[in-house]
Amino acid sequence: MDRLLVLTAQVAIAHGHRIEVTEQVDPLTDEPVVLALVDLDTGIRYRRAEDPSGDFSRWIGRVLRCTVTIGEAGAHTSLLVDPIGPGPTGAKVALREADAAADAAKAEADRWGGADRPPVEESERFW
Repeated sequence: MDRLLVLTAQVAIAHGHRIEVTEQVDPLTDEPVVLALVDLDTGIRYRRAEDPSGDFSRWIGRVLRCTVTIGEAGAHTSLLVDPIGPGPTGAKVALREADAAADAAKAEADRWGGADRPPVEESERFW
């Protein structure tokens, strides 16, 4: 499953380059936050000014698309990345999406499965 990384910086990485992403889950939003990127083909490192603290994960992916937007509100970059190997954060996102899909399937089953029908009464038993 492709991942879209949005960074508030100008990070130009060519299509097809392998990158190593270091990210941490934000405790407030429960979303992954990118702490650092390493372009493994050129060796260029991009990282935040502050040092990372707490638990973080690393995963490797290949860049499918890179869009750098320059404007008055500030520059930002959108990277579409194909993960080569799943990382712990990637697994957490996949599980969250799987839970959402399961909930949607349950709702659809309830809608079509007759959950609103009254149960069939059992007949009396004679022994």
